[in-house]
Amino acid sequence: MELLLSTLRTVDPGTVDQEYSVVRSQASVLKKDPSFATEAGALKENIKKNRYKDILPYDQSRVVLSLLTSDSDSDYINASLIMGASADRRYIASQGPLSSTLTDFWRMIWQYDVKVIVMACREIEMGKKKCECYWAPVHQSAAYGPFTVYHQGETSPNEDVVIRALTVSYQQESRSVVQYQFLSWPDHDVPYQAAGVLDLLEGARNSQGTHTSPLLIHCSAGCGRTGVICALDYIHDLLVTKQINTSDFSIKQIVLELRRQRPSLVQTKEQYQFIFTAAACMFERALQSADGRHYCNLSQLPKPAKKTTKPPALSNRLSQQVNMSDTYAVVNKPKHPHPPSAVATPRSSRTLPSHHYDNDPAGASAAAVYSSVRPRAKPLSLPLSATPLYDTATPANHMLGERSPSLGNSREYHLVPADGHSTADDDYEDMTPVSETSGFCSPGGIGFNCRVQKPRGPRDPPAEWSRLER
Repeated sequence: MELLLSTLRTVDPGTVDQEYSVVRSQASVLKKDPSFATEAGALKENIKKNRYKDILPYDQSRVVLSLLTSDSDSDYINASLIMGASADRRYIASQGPLSSTLTDFWRMIWQYDVKVIVMACREIEMGKKKCECYWAPVHQSAAYGPFTVYHQGETSPNEDVVIRALTVSYQQESRSVVQYQFLSWPDHDVPYQAAGVLDLLEGARNSQGTHTSPLLIHCSAGCGRTGVICALDYIHDLLVTKQINTSDFSIKQIVLELRRQRPSLVQTKEQYQFIFTAAACMFERALQSADGRHYCNLSQLPKPAKKTTKPPALSNRLSQQVNMSDTYAVVNKPKHPHPPSAVATPRSSRTLPSHHYDNDPAGASAAAVYSSVRPRAKPLSLPLSATPLYDTATPANHMLGERSPSLGNSREYHLVPADGHSTADDDYEDMTPVSETSGFCSPGGIGFNCRVQKPRGPRDPPAEWSRLER
């Protein structure tokens, strides 16, 4: 296995390109072979059940629905039975269900007693619907024809995977189904690392246990990403059953065998190259399993730096803080207002993982995580300065440009900015200023700037107080 691992690591990219060209050319030959016909999917009544008109299952390996739940049911669904490396291991490679094939999808799950589903796509990708949501929201039920699906709960071991526990009921019987959804696999592309896909498959196999029902794997078309997962699990079966020999192990032959059962499995050259990378990671894990380590490319992992110095004592840290004045200078910069066209930039441009549900009435498109905030522009006619925000008091009725009266005047005063501009902003209500000619408390004012009038002098006591008691 070590020799095989070394071969996978050092494979020439040019060789991979040549192999994939051979895969495509040999697969194109199958289209001319009568034994690989796709007549069932091309029937007029079944055309609308295909997500893509050029991806149809071969008649010899297509899933035939024998479970009839109504008089209008047919036996067609765009899905294929894929044989595994061992006789008791099979897969169902399926397209993501359409809104019109949701009942057929659950008919297939019930007929084959599927226990584990691997979903390698999101419901919405790049603004386009890739798969209809075939489960209910958390702790809710949804009906798909005669089938009732209850969503018990979901967990996310990491940002790439969501695991859902579902219960499907049909005619007084209930069964448990576990769904593994991989969120970080772009369409027609590959994941950023192989470990996430291998971890997902390991979890799916643990959930499958000893159950002999097929593992249901689907993406959008049931070709590219679905084919990669089938190939990787096929290689894993070869590994655990000790059927891998360095002399005859060939990823090209594995992919060709898969393509004889469903067209276009492993759809791009990048996906084909990813199988080499993930297989090398798988073999390395197998070699390291004795030590309990499960890492890929262990020799390339950075080693943590050893701490050889102790943190300085408290007195030294205080000394360093004091000496910082020799190195740094405090600079007061005037605050400039934002231009009217400035837009706040999000704190992070990283896309956060999110779960989209097509049955959400608000739509399944992802809204912006951060909202754009446009600051209001403040008029500016005089240059800014580094003086304090507010200067000396100015009369409320003092016009800009006039000479300020003396502070001894009995007029009322308001605080205004040092640059002579009003602090009022459009975000706040406009308050009517207190006028010099207003009364004791002008109706237009709000009261706290009203001054108490000066008493006119001592008042004589009432006459009743000066009467002599008899």
